[in-house]
Amino acid sequence: MLGVALGLCWRAGRARCLVYLAITLLAGLLPTATAWFTKFVIDALTAGDVSGAVRWAVALAAVGLGTGFLPHLSRFLRDELNRRLDRTMKDELYTRLNRLQGLARFEDPSFRNDLSMAAQASGASLGSTTAGLFDIARSVITIVSLMATLAVLSPTMAVLVAAAAVPALLVHLSLTRRHVKMLASVSPAARREIFYSTLISDLTAVQETRMFGLGGFLKDRMLGELEVTHRGERRLAGREFRTQGLLGLLSATVAGGGLVWAVSAAAAGDLSIGSVTAFAAAVAGAQGALVGLASGIAAAYRAMLLFRYHRAIVSEPDDLPPASGTLAPLRRGIELRDVWFRYGDDHPWVLSGLDLTLEHGSSVALVGLNGAGKSTLIKLLCRFYDPTRGTILWDGVDIRSVPPEELRRRVGVLFQDYMRYDLTASENIGIGDLPALDDRPRVRAAARLADVDEKLTGLPQGYDTLLSRIYFEGDENDPTTGVVLSGGQWQRVALARTLLRRDSDLLILDEPGSGLDADAEHAIHRRLREHRTGRTSLLVSHRLGVVRDSDVIVVLEDGRVVERGSHEELTAAGGQYARLFAIQAEGYRPAGTPAAATAP
Repeated sequence: MLGVALGLCWRAGRARCLVYLAITLLAGLLPTATAWFTKFVIDALTAGDVSGAVRWAVALAAVGLGTGFLPHLSRFLRDELNRRLDRTMKDELYTRLNRLQGLARFEDPSFRNDLSMAAQASGASLGSTTAGLFDIARSVITIVSLMATLAVLSPTMAVLVAAAAVPALLVHLSLTRRHVKMLASVSPAARREIFYSTLISDLTAVQETRMFGLGGFLKDRMLGELEVTHRGERRLAGREFRTQGLLGLLSATVAGGGLVWAVSAAAAGDLSIGSVTAFAAAVAGAQGALVGLASGIAAAYRAMLLFRYHRAIVSEPDDLPPASGTLAPLRRGIELRDVWFRYGDDHPWVLSGLDLTLEHGSSVALVGLNGAGKSTLIKLLCRFYDPTRGTILWDGVDIRSVPPEELRRRVGVLFQDYMRYDLTASENIGIGDLPALDDRPRVRAAARLADVDEKLTGLPQGYDTLLSRIYFEGDENDPTTGVVLSGGQWQRVALARTLLRRDSDLLILDEPGSGLDADAEHAIHRRLREHRTGRTSLLVSHRLGVVRDSDVIVVLEDGRVVERGSHEELTAAGGQYARLFAIQAEGYRPAGTPAAATAP
């Protein structure tokens, strides 16, 4: 693990690592040089050797210049190294996250906790291990040289100072281990605290939380989770205070006793005045270096404990089996054959032996009650999960045999819970097909198909207007800073993003008109019917009036297909679809009109 961390540091900046190492080695000798040069100056003065005292004073001044300048240079190099290391680590972490093609990991609470801890293993924290190792090396050089000085003046004091540092190091390591353990234990509480605080301040949530008067309730929940974190920190802080306070008293006792001995020895003529000065400087310097060494080792240990979470994430195996096959354009259709699926071994079956065929060029509508498995079916078609049992075939090819990104390039999807990106209008649509991000004609064509081009053109900066007010840039009252769209307008933007993939083999639309008024929904579905003609498409909707023109309507219940056919066939059959259609039609039937009067 340490070798991996050092390798990251080396990759982050080789030249800076070498310069930092050289400065560290030099800086480690400066305290000892200061102690000896001070002794030589004082001994020369007491002996009346003025010229010798001046020479040693010049040398002492040069050491002082180094002592004053090198720490700043060292800090500058360390901070820059940490920044580069931070970028390298984030690149590695998020590259790995992007390679997790499925959703299972992100829905796993333990993975979320590890990810939260890994996010704390930044370049600054890992710098305690990498750049911090150089500081440890400097402390070691300082300690060795100062302990040699003490050994010359008093071997007994050298042993006492070294012995007093051992418990300090052990205590620091123990406290560090407890600190990281505490962070891991309160990580769920910390994430819940962020969740509650976001609900209080987030623009999307604030209207509902204000409407229901949830501010005080959420604040109390947030403070409760914060107290869980503070309780863990408070226990650890109390332990640190007690142990480190006792260690501080031990160090002060050793230093004070040594100073009394040195003064007594000087009074007896066993030590020179310069030697007393050197002794006092060596004791203070050695103790400071030992404390610094213990703190550095503890910090490096803490960083390594956090780094383990980083390594655990970047070493996470693929959540979907790797594949290297290719996928040809759809020619015959997509078949789901005896598909079973559940989200975990201890979860109920969501799909139970589902058989379904999406013939090439056909428009298929999927309807059913909540929990019937419609959203799960979409996730399987996008290969966010693989079926627990059964297969999904693309022109007879199992989609598990091709990389997920290869499949997804051929699919256009409008999710019911679509994203609202804090980007410009053009970018919000263009990211639906990155090669077309800067292709304004294609972006506008997709927007026209979604009936949102006129709205976006009329924005303060047209398609370059930021669709967010989250960023403060310039005058906050200036509309060019950003605008907020209505829910229906956002849905059209999301639809345009989906339709940008004009050459997709499969188009999936999950409740594409749920946020639109009646006129807008009618217009959108009319355009979508034209767009879907001759294309393989899957439309999911609870509004049965918009699915009646589909080639095939499939009714899902308890994870399996219970009915299929055209609108006329299903209403005539008098089954689940006919019942649901009659319930919805009831709201549009004039009072007293019999059901038969509105039958199709």
